[in-house]
Amino acid sequence: MDHVLRCHDLVKSNLVRGRDCVVFDQSGKAFVDFEAGIWCANLGHGHPRITDTLHRQAEQLMHTGYRFTTQLTEEAAVAVLSALRWDDGRCVFLSSGSEAVEFGVTIARRLTDRPLMLTLAGTYLSALGSAGSQSPETWHRLEFDGCRSCPEGETCRADCEVLSDVPFSRLAGFVFDGGNLHGTARFPPAGLIRRIADRTRAAGGLIIANEVTAGMGRTGRWFGFEHYGLRPEIAILGKALGNGYPVSAVGVQPHVAKPLEDSGFVYVQSHQSDPLGCAVASEVIAVLREERLVERSHEVGEHFLDRLRELARRTDAVLEVRGRGLMIVVDLDRAHASAGSIFADLLDRGFIVGASEALNHLRFYPPLTVSVEQIESLVAALSETLEATTA
Repeated sequence: MDHVLRCHDLVKSNLVRGRDCVVFDQSGKAFVDFEAGIWCANLGHGHPRITDTLHRQAEQLMHTGYRFTTQLTEEAAVAVLSALRWDDGRCVFLSSGSEAVEFGVTIARRLTDRPLMLTLAGTYLSALGSAGSQSPETWHRLEFDGCRSCPEGETCRADCEVLSDVPFSRLAGFVFDGGNLHGTARFPPAGLIRRIADRTRAAGGLIIANEVTAGMGRTGRWFGFEHYGLRPEIAILGKALGNGYPVSAVGVQPHVAKPLEDSGFVYVQSHQSDPLGCAVASEVIAVLREERLVERSHEVGEHFLDRLRELARRTDAVLEVRGRGLMIVVDLDRAHASAGSIFADLLDRGFIVGASEALNHLRFYPPLTVSVEQIESLVAALSETLEATTA
């Protein structure tokens, strides 16, 4: 890889193919992928229906100019809005989650004529633009660590001091990530989120659900915001919407779409609502429905969490296990285990997992098709690794 610009550490550079939850290197060694690529392959690698859709549509029409559209765009929009239960809404398709988040933020600022946005501290939103920089001039980041242990967390008092510094009257909107929080799976109390949403709306702001990671069944429901009883005005989809193919979507409620269109708002991007991406998005949603993978994410995720919690009770190396559906994080005690060394050992054993050395945690966001047998194999390997480390 002498001619590839290194923007991050490379662990392996010889992966050649994938099938369902397993990827293979050039030597034929298999690795069970508990990261679903980078949280994208919710249907597993090389799903035959997605592969067939890519082949078929690529032979017909991949790209059109932004002044042209196809029936595929309408069908994909209907599929996305149906999943959101916003049948009269509107939808636009882009390439990445970062673009889609920035587009949603732009809509909120356009409609409210306010620059300031609110999000929870620790939330990753975008690799670019205002949502990427989150400068203090245009973003208010709410610290909520104390809320997790608050006895009133699920009701959240109206006069709570945590919210006292939030300038609700100046907010264009609140961007809420349904629990991923930069790969940490930290779930804020539902009462807090509902209180923030109510006060944001009362002051004229909009609620934007960032479902790039938490959406498409990852948390055991179609969307992360469903765990909080929210009904956002704008929803951002990405990653799993293309199952590895780069397509994202911005869905807006009808009462947001009409004033936006009436305002003369214009947005142009080279790969806006491309037919190839739209065809893939429609098929991904169809597969999720027909194979009941959202429901499966909840059921298999509960089993996975139970097995990891059983493991945690047998070792001092694990501080906490938390998750929803198949979005799971294990915090490790630095005195007993290093996430980096555990990651390397599991890779040698044929398992790809997420790991943060800075936070000393392991992350498990596998395809929603992961089998109970693969989970059992992973837990056994992790148990052996932790036992050897602590010994």
